[in-house]
Order: sequence, then structure tokens, then C-alpha cells
Amino acid sequence: HPNRIQLIGRTELAYFRELGDAGYQSLLEKLFAAHPAAILLADAVGAEQRLSAMAERHDTPLLASPLPDDTLLDEVQYYLTRALARRETLHGVFMEVLGTGVLLRGSAGAGKSELALALITRGHRLIADDAPEFARITPDIVQGTCPPLLQDFIEVRGLGILNIRAMFGDSAIKPEQQLQLVIHLQPVTPERLRGIDRLHGSYSSHQVLDLEIPEVTLPVAPGREIAILVEAAVHQYILRRKGYDAADEFIERQRRILEEAPTGKG
Repeated sequence: HPNRIQLIGRTELAYFRELGDAGYQSLLEKLFAAHPAAILLADAVGAEQRLSAMAERHDTPLLASPLPDDTLLDEVQYYLTRALARRETLHGVFMEVLGTGVLLRGSAGAGKSELALALITRGHRLIADDAPEFARITPDIVQGTCPPLLQDFIEVRGLGILNIRAMFGDSAIKPEQQLQLVIHLQPVTPERLRGIDRLHGSYSSHQVLDLEIPEVTLPVAPGREIAILVEAAVHQYILRRKGYDAADEFIERQRRILEEAPTGKG
């Protein structure tokens, strides 16, 4: 098939040889008539002269690897899935918090970079500041990474550009991570405060590459320990994935207490 990569290992070569010269030549002609994107030779098999000549004649890349065919197939699929995945660049700071990929987003001046710096000092890791790149590598996984130009750097108002790796060491940086949670930093106003559900919080979802990612909105105000709130939000996200919801437990506990309370007699 056109644009397909043909993988050839020891088993395939042994079969080719069993066909005889005429059969082998006929098979090669059919193979290259399909215009494969490339031919991969696995198991460190050498390129037979007729195969090399046909590849050169049809301008088809001929590549060889010492890996077994099944391992090579996995490697190629892994690479192509990432290389050809749909991509999107978002504004925000992408971090790993408690092993969870968290995108901090909000308007300019919301304090995303300052919050990221506070989280880094608490042992969490930076993936990308300002413009993380995301790719949908499977139907249910969006993977985030950092553009080469921005790797290791973060910009903080008043301090300028900081090199996180130089300041905190290699452990403060992670090259990539699955996006699992979005935290939206929103300046607090009286109207927004009144609209917050104090029992269940402010939960929604944010669409990235057509995949719905859980989102938590945190009101931002002077004096609030936002780094601690982010950690709490991630803990809550992890518990919810395990099927536990604190609000549901609170409501159920309240219901039991009301049912068990003695009723007054008239």
C-alpha cells in the first residue's frame, strides 16, 4: 500500500528464498509497485543485492536495524504515533504535581509563573513555561512537552528569566508528561465568590485537542496560599479518580445523623 512501511525480518527473507529466482523477482516488483514509504530490515539481516537495486531504482529508503522484528515494529509504531500526532500550543505553565500533569492557565498577570516557582520550591517539577506543546498520542492521552527554546527557563516578573535546572537541579525538570488536570487561576470578585459552590467546588472541563480534561477554577486573591491549594486540588483529583468524593461522603454523613437523631414528641 502507498505510504506504508514494509518490515522484513529473517522469516520473510527465508520465505523469499523459497520462491526461487523468478518468484522472488515477481514479489519484489509487486512490493515496489505499491510505492512503500520505506523498507525496514530487522534482525540485522543484510540487504540482498536485488532488493537494494530495486530500492535504489524506485527511490525507496532501505533501512536496517539489529532489533528483532517484533521489537522494531513496536519502536516504529511508538515513534510514528508521536511524530504524526495532532499538536496544539497553549498559553500557561505545565507542571508535574504529585505525579500528575497539571496545566496552570489564566489571564496575563494572574501569577502563573510565580505559582509555578512556589510549586518547584515544594518539590514539584517544571515541564514548560508560557507555551507548552501538547500532542494527542492516543485516543485518551494528551502528552505535553516543552519547545526546545524554552526548556529549563521560566520568566517571573521582577526577576526576569530564571534557569530552573541551574537553580534547583535536574530533578526540578521533567521533559514530558501526560496532561491530566487543568487549573484555571481566576482573579476573585464579589460576584464570582457568590457563584462558587461551597460544597462541591468549581469543577468543569477544558477541551484540549478535542479531549475533555478535568478543570478546577481557583479564585486568586492577595494572601491566598495558591501553591497549597493546587496541591489540595491534585490530591482531590487523585481521590476522585479512585471513586472517592469528600462532598458525597459529607452529604451521606449528614443524612445518617439526621435519620438517627431522636424525634421530639408532641
